[in-house]
Amino acid sequence: MEEVLLDIDIDQQAKAAADIAYDKKASDVLLLDIRDVSVIADYFVICSASNTRQIQAIADTIDEDLGKQGAQLLHREGNADSGWVLLDFGSIIVHIFGPKEREYYRIERLWSEAKTVVYLQ
Repeated sequence: MEEVLLDIDIDQQAKAAADIAYDKKASDVLLLDIRDVSVIADYFVICSASNTRQIQAIADTIDEDLGKQGAQLLHREGNADSGWVLLDFGSIIVHIFGPKEREYYRIERLWSEAKTVVYLQ
């Protein structure tokens, strides 16, 4: 039986989500602190994946690993075939895009006033 790590704070979980995406070879991984510009969440993690299998692997690993840290996935939207998966953990929202979808939606521009915490290429 695996040990479940509880009581890891939201800041650490958000950074962990960005690290997991990067470890799964996501590109342009961006962690935004949106607390000063929105009430919908504390953090956005935004990243790109090169294909549907990678989108799915990143989403599944973030869901599993954050779950082990005590985070509860409240909602999952989209799928790898659509080119965009959204994972809503309440205080942390993860956006995983295919390259065309990332360019089309340019979600980081919508949140340009948010503080960039981490950017990994």
